[in-house]
Amino acid sequence: MEPTTSTPPAAPAKATWPAVAVPGQPRAHLHDAPARGLDTPVEGPAEAEVPPPAPPTPASEGEAILDELRATIRRYVVMPSEEALTAATLWAAATHLQTVWQHAPRLAVVGPARRCGKSRLLEVLIEAVHEPLITVNASAAAIFRSISEDNPPTLLVDEVDTIFGSAKVAEKNEEMRGLLNAGHQRNRPTLRVSGPNHDVQKFSTFAMAALAGIGDLPDTIMDRSVVIRMRRRARSEKVASWRYGRDDLAVRALRERLAAWLASVRDEATALEPKLPVDDRAADTWEPLISVADLAGGRWPMMARTACKTMTDYESGRDQDGGLKIRILTDIRKAFASVGNPPALRTTHLLDLLNADPEAPWSEHSPKGLTPRGLQILLDDYGIGSGNRRFPDGNQAKGFTPAQFTDAWTRYCPPENPAAEAPPATGACPSTSRPTRPRAGQRGDG
Repeated sequence: MEPTTSTPPAAPAKATWPAVAVPGQPRAHLHDAPARGLDTPVEGPAEAEVPPPAPPTPASEGEAILDELRATIRRYVVMPSEEALTAATLWAAATHLQTVWQHAPRLAVVGPARRCGKSRLLEVLIEAVHEPLITVNASAAAIFRSISEDNPPTLLVDEVDTIFGSAKVAEKNEEMRGLLNAGHQRNRPTLRVSGPNHDVQKFSTFAMAALAGIGDLPDTIMDRSVVIRMRRRARSEKVASWRYGRDDLAVRALRERLAAWLASVRDEATALEPKLPVDDRAADTWEPLISVADLAGGRWPMMARTACKTMTDYESGRDQDGGLKIRILTDIRKAFASVGNPPALRTTHLLDLLNADPEAPWSEHSPKGLTPRGLQILLDDYGIGSGNRRFPDGNQAKGFTPAQFTDAWTRYCPPENPAAEAPPATGACPSTSRPTRPRAGQRGDG
């Protein structure tokens, strides 16, 4: 019997890695280098081939101070959103460069009821802003006589609903409303006759102001404001207690650092013309806040522009009468879309669609809901009226066409797809072409 010969098993193939970069050698060798086996020695010390990670870039002084102020506000106040927290922080910082800005934005701190944190936010801001001038129910004359043109204070008015809380009360305080409107822009003084010779005296009105109260302020003030819509704190939301003699002193120390930093970048702020994600009056109002964010750098430019766009979009269309004159345009656009955007809609059909929306205010606009007359009153300011239209069934009736609303939809309504106009995820935001505004000491626009 012949001996059996066994064939030895084949040696396993060597595992190979693709060619890798060799420090100190050009990368061209990667294209020609053969794959190396796991047991192929690598020349040179392995430790030297891996560069140490780059150290993190330290925050700038301004970024660090704004971060600290933001954390301080969060410690004592439950803000309605991250964007609102960012806006309140930047507004407080911007008060320290009021003489640089062309506009003095108002901070409207409003809520639907008591105990929403409005007064507490004002308490923290009082210690953080430049030269706080606190009042509850002062007269317009007392306020404008307290404003210095060279060094304006920061007005902080609590319980402002006692001034504008109802139409009857607001009518008695038209002078205050006029003062707050005029003070939003530089070079809008109020004139008074004084002295035995009846000399005309000019009083400056330009000063940043925070106004806290229940319910919305008059629409002309809201239009000039960064609006913080406070809400009552939930049981699960906790904040630190605020104690005078302890917490206020800590915030004042932070205010001194904030003021010193902003004084050091004053020349940069004067020359700054930031790119904004909004235009018109919203741009005037937000420009000081975004300028401060750009001066700080880091993540603040992106955070500021996100807050600006988000909060401005939310406030779009809100006015003193509940936003009805803007809301009607938006709801008519939605009504046309709900039936396939026909070339025309009967007035009766449009009213049926509007009154049938359970989330809209139209069914309660009058005892009969929104009527043809009520609709016409809401549309009069836009120059839009119903007309005789011929419909596919051959009948004629009063109605509207989408073309009648196109211009108003473009000018007054939020975009149908807000995400398409959201700011990019970088600090540089696409700007709307805007003319250069005069700075402090230059002639205003009259």
